[in-house]
Amino acid sequence: MAALVLGIDGGGTGCRAAAAAADGPVLGIGEAGPANILTDPARAARHIEEAARAALVNAGLDPDAVTTIPAFLGLAGNNEPNAAETAARLLPFPRMDIRSDGLIALEGAFSGKDGAIASLGTGTVYLLRHEGEVHQFGGFGFFLGDGGSGARIGQDALRQVLLAHDGIRQASALTAELFRSFGEDPGAMLAFARNATPGDFARFAPQVFAAAGAGDAVAAEIVSDAAEEVNAVLDRMLALSGPTPLCLAGGLKTLYPPYLAERHRARLVEPDGDALAGAIRLARSTFLATEARS
Repeated sequence: MAALVLGIDGGGTGCRAAAAAADGPVLGIGEAGPANILTDPARAARHIEEAARAALVNAGLDPDAVTTIPAFLGLAGNNEPNAAETAARLLPFPRMDIRSDGLIALEGAFSGKDGAIASLGTGTVYLLRHEGEVHQFGGFGFFLGDGGSGARIGQDALRQVLLAHDGIRQASALTAELFRSFGEDPGAMLAFARNATPGDFARFAPQVFAAAGAGDAVAAEIVSDAAEEVNAVLDRMLALSGPTPLCLAGGLKTLYPPYLAERHRARLVEPDGDALAGAIRLARSTFLATEARS
């Protein structure tokens, strides 16, 4: 069998894997559930392996070959020092390199060239490659970071529901709709929140954006506050590198542009490829180049 590699894009909402040879097209792609290695490392590892096996099946290969193929993984939750080490012990790959999901998004978007990326999904992380050096901003996870993320937007929306229920703020169509989805029971909302993952909160984010677009005042305030956090990070990157081309990635990438400052909208470009393409590029350069030298 020709030398193969696996590229893994593991986010807080879902995981994708691709199997590829040294050159030529990707052979197979597989998908599975959330893969945030900080939130739930055992579940993340299970979904990563499921996606990798599905990619091999899609390529017409034996899924058990997952134990013989090296993998480059860009994973949400990689910011905590022990997260990658914990995940590695649970994964079947003979060799692996675990980095952030933002890094593979940057690699996919610019194919190794200079540029900036804002990965706006369940969580948020920003990367800038300037004069060949990579700088990361954010990526600190749900407990201390993820400003502007789907998880934060969803969480904020539920907070606004309870404020409206208590008469502290004016209710809106959004708060009423969300309250009905919990049977208009604050206890049900608290029970949900107690066990919710960032991905669970993030599922409300598209609903909030849709309501903001329809003129809902509460939703518009939530999205405006989130965009302010995103713009602040983009301003920091802009100060370091000047008007570098900017790509958006993640599940909210198509929803955010109208809310970004014009100085950032003006430098938006289409990416060369997505995060999974970046994972494959990095897998090839990491593992196949090593094999060629040995």
